[in-house]
Amino acid sequence: PETEPPVEEETGKSLKNKTVLVVGANGRLGSMVTRYLLRNHPEVKEVLAAVHYVGEATSRGYGRLSYEVGAEDGVGTIGAAWSEDRNAYFEYSDEMKDYNLNKLRVVEVELLDPNQVNTIMDGVDAVIFCATDFEGNRPRAVASLNAAFLFRALAAPTKGRVEIEGLVNVMGELKQSKQDRIRVARMSGDAPVAGGDSDGSNDPTSFVLVSSAQNALGNFETPFGEFNGIKRQGEGIVRGDFPSLSHTILQMSRFEDNFVSESLEIKFDDPLPPPLSTEDGDEHAKLSNEKSRRRINRRDAARAAVNALVDENLTDRTVEVWTDTRG
Repeated sequence: PETEPPVEEETGKSLKNKTVLVVGANGRLGSMVTRYLLRNHPEVKEVLAAVHYVGEATSRGYGRLSYEVGAEDGVGTIGAAWSEDRNAYFEYSDEMKDYNLNKLRVVEVELLDPNQVNTIMDGVDAVIFCATDFEGNRPRAVASLNAAFLFRALAAPTKGRVEIEGLVNVMGELKQSKQDRIRVARMSGDAPVAGGDSDGSNDPTSFVLVSSAQNALGNFETPFGEFNGIKRQGEGIVRGDFPSLSHTILQMSRFEDNFVSESLEIKFDDPLPPPLSTEDGDEHAKLSNEKSRRRINRRDAARAAVNALVDENLTDRTVEVWTDTRG
């Protein structure tokens, strides 16, 4: 009898049969991350798109996410008002089969409420955190004049910041969810098989934080604190407070979608350390000026964020990310 060929074992990090949570999926970058995941990693089990919840304003940003993932690319007709056929229909077109929208689930969540975060974390294997309180370098409530965000900032200024308290809530619930699954597996006697999906050897990086490079934007005082200080504080939480979760911190250079092409080579560099002495000051200033000219198109930033889930060279590292220089 013919023998079946041996099944090749998958090596390295993989997204096969994994659930990936994109936090901030209704933002400009988060919606692109969601799109890239769906179209370039059909092997995922599910892409969970977490969108911000602010009372009656939950529809904010849904249009951007819908557009990016291609949910509006179907075909349809509507009969003229004066005709006998006034019916309308909409259906998915053939090219949409590669959009993998059947693997997308959208959930609303207030990141500052740990109970809400807990409800969406069950079964999540990895997180890409794109959420922010800022539009560029300004608080979102001021940047967008969004009444719901402004009300939250004014009514409860001590409730928390997405980049700090929201980040802690997500990482804490992810850690707890993973521990619960391990505990259930042990109690049920489901021992992991070496090299299999359950032994963790092919697991993606647990947490990818999309942050901003130190020289990407100026340093500003905000109602929530110093802008760069908030970013660095969040990075410190990822590195130091949850050692059981593998991580990658991507310090994105300034986003430039109009004058920087997409699909360029993604470059990585270590963050610039502070000068150790006065003599180092001039060299530090020169390097800092060079780094401030770095740019990246958001679509390439989205690609970098998704690829970081399976890039073993980036595990537990903090890197600056860019594709081009301007000026």
